[in-house]
Amino acid sequence: MLSEAERQAAADVLEKAERDRVQATQLSITWPNIDFDDAYAISAEGARRKVAKGARIIGHKVGLTSKAMQRSSMIDEPDYGYLFDTQMIADGGKAKHENYCLPRVEVELAFIMGKRLKGPGVTLTDVLRATEYVVPAIEIVDARLKDTRKIYDTISDNGAGAGLVLGGRPVGPLDVDLRWVGGIMSRNGEIEETGLAAGVLGHPAMGVAWLANKLGTHDVALEPGHIVLAGSFTRVVFARKGDTLNADFGTLGSIAIQFI
Repeated sequence: MLSEAERQAAADVLEKAERDRVQATQLSITWPNIDFDDAYAISAEGARRKVAKGARIIGHKVGLTSKAMQRSSMIDEPDYGYLFDTQMIADGGKAKHENYCLPRVEVELAFIMGKRLKGPGVTLTDVLRATEYVVPAIEIVDARLKDTRKIYDTISDNGAGAGLVLGGRPVGPLDVDLRWVGGIMSRNGEIEETGLAAGVLGHPAMGVAWLANKLGTHDVALEPGHIVLAGSFTRVVFARKGDTLNADFGTLGSIAIQFI
């Protein structure tokens, strides 16, 4: 476990990397004794600093929800990060490639909470009851730390969260079988990745349930109006300068973003 001074120093490293858009040395190399508590504390400190500068927390993101990603990270559970109002990009909007270190995009479903939800003991049914609506999303992920990253690096780095696009057709959580919502990610008109939302822990609402229970251990709740990105059900697609990324969710519509 790290000392408080070391945690602050680690947050400094990530803050500088994000500001300068230059990847830093992995925290797990600089501080080999870093653990999960340290990583989440560093992430929380990064969020506190953003809020102090005027950003507003609008929800959370869940990552590492697929078995393949968990195996590659050598963990057996997801992770989470924070969403900020400063990360929102309009559907069809443009993002400056130079604002990121290594931008990639993922296909996800966003749950918009209608009721307060707090663990422990939150179930899939609880999530469906507490959700106002579900809407297609593209998450922009970035890596402020160099490869090869350990899970502690990713958690500390706000779960690599960097931006989100919401759009398409909002649906009630019981209006469709969310497990069978499909996503096709295309780059410049060519299909790069496809997947089903069932890839997120068997049902995307399970990602939200996991988050609510995890946050509950820190006495934090999901609040009405909060956005929860439930986890990607495709592999990441790298975004190059000039690329247009389009996510097609079938009957739920399509959303897009261009990197300039």
